[in-house]
Amino acid sequence: MTVELNHTVVYARDKRASAEFLAEVLGLEVGAPFGPFVPVDTGNGVTLDYYDAGDTDFLPGHYAFLVPDEEFDTMIGRLERMRVTYFADPSHQEPGQINRLFGGRGAYFSDPDGHNMEIITRPYGRP
Repeated sequence: MTVELNHTVVYARDKRASAEFLAEVLGLEVGAPFGPFVPVDTGNGVTLDYYDAGDTDFLPGHYAFLVPDEEFDTMIGRLERMRVTYFADPSHQEPGQINRLFGGRGAYFSDPDGHNMEIITRPYGRP
């Protein structure tokens, strides 16, 4: 049996703004609203459904995106143009740097709601 992640809900203070932020960084499109959600579809069939949390507190999540190596520099350029600081590490201690884990490149950045976003060009090794 094959199991695949189909969609996940991403809590936001402003679902439209947060969806547009991610779509701009990754070079994706924001989809038409679907019920209470504003979707961003990824290339592997997974949808991030942005949802307004209202006054409800939520813990920021971590979302990692495997991106084509040839698009990585373009995405870093978008972050720079948007004046969003990126980091080489998940704890955001190495600003303006990227990592080179597992023979690829990677960077972390925060979205408008404090979610820790990650772009990587190679999947992390598994034992």
